[in-house]
Amino acid sequence: MKIIVPMAGRGSRLRPHTLTVPKPLIPIAGKSIVHRLVEDIAKILKEPIEEVAFVLGDEAFFGDDVVASLTDLAKGLGAKASIYRQDQPLGTGHAIMCAKDSLSGPAVIAYADTLIRADFELDPSADAVIWVKQVDQPEAFGVVKLNQNNEIIELVEKPKEFVSDLAVIGIYYFKEIGVLRNELQNVLDNNIKNGGEYQINDGIKAMMANGKVFKTGSVDEWMDCGNKDVTVETNTRMLGFLHNDGEHLVDYGVTLENSTIIPPCYIGENVVLKNTTIGPNVSLGNGCHVTDSTIKNSLIQTYSQIKNADLDNAMIGNHVSYDGKFTSISIGDYAVLE
Repeated sequence: MKIIVPMAGRGSRLRPHTLTVPKPLIPIAGKSIVHRLVEDIAKILKEPIEEVAFVLGDEAFFGDDVVASLTDLAKGLGAKASIYRQDQPLGTGHAIMCAKDSLSGPAVIAYADTLIRADFELDPSADAVIWVKQVDQPEAFGVVKLNQNNEIIELVEKPKEFVSDLAVIGIYYFKEIGVLRNELQNVLDNNIKNGGEYQINDGIKAMMANGKVFKTGSVDEWMDCGNKDVTVETNTRMLGFLHNDGEHLVDYGVTLENSTIIPPCYIGENVVLKNTTIGPNVSLGNGCHVTDSTIKNSLIQTYSQIKNADLDNAMIGNHVSYDGKFTSISIGDYAVLE
């Protein structure tokens, strides 16, 4: 089994955090989005992972440190890491075809801006599986239309009239991904574009037209990391799941001086808390120092200095120096507020 992970985009909706850090590498409960996603998919598949192929953007943004991190991720699953580049943002289908040399055999495609919680068996009768989640407002999503045999017969993008309430979440399984590769090659060769880009859906629709059977796989939880508010909410939900799973989330070496941690919280290495209350639902990355503060429902990355703060629904980047009493904030890397 292979996992193909397109992650070339910079994540403009999550600026300023994505000006220096690719969105898939932003930590949720102490671990990057892409690490959590790939590891969770590997658990769901319940079979050995042969290769993880990552499709990255330009080297100036996705540099050697990113490549090293992703290589370690694949090795942790006993898999080969393959690195490809998408130099131009030409769509989902184009991104997948940048990994053309890895598109053979059974594979999962997963876009690295979402997290899931799921436990199910792949349907062996299906040529492909599209993961979906039942939603309250299907008109805001791409949805699948099913026939009487619960097979997917159509993909509809943001339907104005009700088609179904099963939203496509951006994770796909193909029994033989070479079939999708051939259809997407035809899309590229014939310059078939939607919204000015080459889309995976055009390859999938061609597979359906040729009689390939698509089934749905449902997830229990689908968590977005699209902007600051939903990323903080996803951090909160993930902390709750991990806490209920019994994971130890607070480093044993945290320095506590007249301070309290209200679970669930993730606290990294070499964190110092003085006259501070942390939690619930807070992630504090390695090397953070927090003094005379109260922080809840927030995500703070690494090596940031926080004092005199009363924060709720806050997202703070790396190496930030923050002194103040603002509440709902979004601060990028290396910012200083006094």
